Amino acid sequence: MPRNYKSTAVLLKPDPKFNSMLATKLINKIMLSGKRAVAQGIFYEALDLASKKVTDCPDQLELFTRAVENVKPMVEVRSKRVGGANYQVPREVKKNRQQALAIRWIVDNARKKKGKPMAKRLADELADAYMGTGASVQWKEQVHKMAEANKAYAHYAR
Repeated sequence: MPRNYKSTAVLLKPDPKFNSMLATKLINKIMLSGKRAVAQGIFYEALDLASKKVTDCPDQLELFTRAVENVKPMVEVRSKRVGGANYQVPREVKKNRQQALAIRWIVDNARKKKGKPMAKRLADELADAYMGTGASVQWKEQVHKMAEANKAYAHYAR
């Protein structure tokens, strides 16, 4: 990271429909080549489709926030070099990194699915994450299993 890094978090504005910063972050992750309107359209259409798929959640914003909460990792492994050997050291994840990882995993796993429009793929991923299934939740569980398997090296954490 450069020495003169300034965070752009203060420049983010909440999305127009839900007035949510979390939605803005996901829209920014979806966005390609600066096409924010296209990304917003994909996100809102995905929420419409996901809310039709999940009948027990009346609010679209609640569905979205619960999906992100279900994907957030509590621990992760970081590589640490000790005496010529690399160890996978489990560490707790800070709140803002939890959120960033969850959004990244949801969008990346939606992009991996091929053959459907992005809105439908994202809707499927959000609905699956809300219900506690899907590729993003499996990714989180895999990270937790790795941390559990390497907890013997936790004393190397700084």
